[in-house]
Amino acid sequence: MGANHAEAPVLEALARYQSAAELGFTPPGHKQARGADPRARAVLGDAVFLGDVLANGGLDDRLARSRVLTRAEALMADAVHADHTFFSTCGSSLSVKAAMLAVTRPGHRLLVGRDAHKSVVAGLILSGVDPVWVEPSWDASRHLAHPPSTEAYDRAFAEHPDADGALVTSPTPYGTTADLAGLAEVCHRRGKPLVVDEAWGAHLPFHEDLPTWAMDAGADLCVTSIHKMGSGLEQGSVFHLQGDLVDPAELASRADLLGTTSPNVLIYAGIDAWRRQMVERGTELIGRALELAARTRTAIEAIDGFHVNDVEDFCGPGRAAGLDPLPVVLDIGGLGTSGYRAGDWLRTHHHIDVHLFDHRRISAQLTHADDERTTARLLTALRELSAHAAELRDAPEVAVPSPADLRTDQVVLPRDAYFARHTKVPAAEAAGRIAAEMITPYPPGIPVILPGERLTEPVLKYLLTGVEAGMFLPDAADRRLATVRVVAES
Repeated sequence: MGANHAEAPVLEALARYQSAAELGFTPPGHKQARGADPRARAVLGDAVFLGDVLANGGLDDRLARSRVLTRAEALMADAVHADHTFFSTCGSSLSVKAAMLAVTRPGHRLLVGRDAHKSVVAGLILSGVDPVWVEPSWDASRHLAHPPSTEAYDRAFAEHPDADGALVTSPTPYGTTADLAGLAEVCHRRGKPLVVDEAWGAHLPFHEDLPTWAMDAGADLCVTSIHKMGSGLEQGSVFHLQGDLVDPAELASRADLLGTTSPNVLIYAGIDAWRRQMVERGTELIGRALELAARTRTAIEAIDGFHVNDVEDFCGPGRAAGLDPLPVVLDIGGLGTSGYRAGDWLRTHHHIDVHLFDHRRISAQLTHADDERTTARLLTALRELSAHAAELRDAPEVAVPSPADLRTDQVVLPRDAYFARHTKVPAAEAAGRIAAEMITPYPPGIPVILPGERLTEPVLKYLLTGVEAGMFLPDAADRRLATVRVVAES
């Protein structure tokens, strides 16, 4: 008998809990909103507190005999053609660490695209895994990285045949995708697993006009963020597994090692509801979003100073394998200002928050939740931005290095450098020293400097001029970068 996707086990269990008037002498301490500050209830609404119950001993009994979470995970696996699915309430930042630790171990090597998210680097620091960095496909003219090519991973395996597997980020935050089928073949030819950080691709299984998603491309393990392109709540993440190269029990154990013992079932409910929504209406909802994105892209392209990056810009030999059109990436070089300044102007004057901003781009992320009303407001704001561009010119210039100058040499393992005795030095004196911290422009969260890399003048100048232009470095010990944390010299 096939799966019944009309079911939503987590939502239904919450409904039963409330209708039965269960009385808990357990956490959470607000006790179904009764103890919550009335001011919090006024802002958040009682539904948040009423849905906040224990997973076991609340949503399910103490032994999980109703298999609420297990059934919800099985339905998700069926919906996306995976063998096993695991829910996480700690975001894909945790899920990708669990995935890494399921395929490799301390002291072993793992091939990793150098455009990886900072959560991957955090996993390397925690685990002591030795990364073999695989260079992205750099677009030097646009100062943008696309996923590494199949050939780049093939070469890396040839040079490091002892690597336990490979990890690639696809889609990138800019919507570009890797040749996942090709990468899976490269890995499987050697009996090695392919892990895909597909945090931006939760919607990909549900429409044929989107790039092929990881499970259908033959990847062994992938991580998706339901809150990014789906309808889940923040921190809602799922990892999927197929094939026999990764033991599902090992993956579950790694997730248990890293995850919380107090999961928020509201996040589980959001994941569960998203799966049902997509199975029942995904083709319709995402199809409508794709049509809206196409119209919006055309309208933005007609605004003075804007260019919408598309397949012709991002895809082809030496670039990306595919493009998700829902992240609408706007090159605003024609406006004569920076993405930082443009993003701030849009928020201040139109209460519009764009997704990404860098020295020459902003990005407007569209999903199935958008409609003509929301995109009309976006277009109005962008036209106003174009009309006021003269006021935003003379933005501080960011000294973006060439791809060759952007890369720094890894001379110490990330874990060793991070936990080494460190000191702070003025940024002007840091060239040649070994970084003891991660320094990551955010968004999109791809580190420029990793612990264990030797600092260089071009990279430091890039970050210093970036900070002056409006770049945000949330993980740097000194966010203004007057000083840099480096490994202390003996």
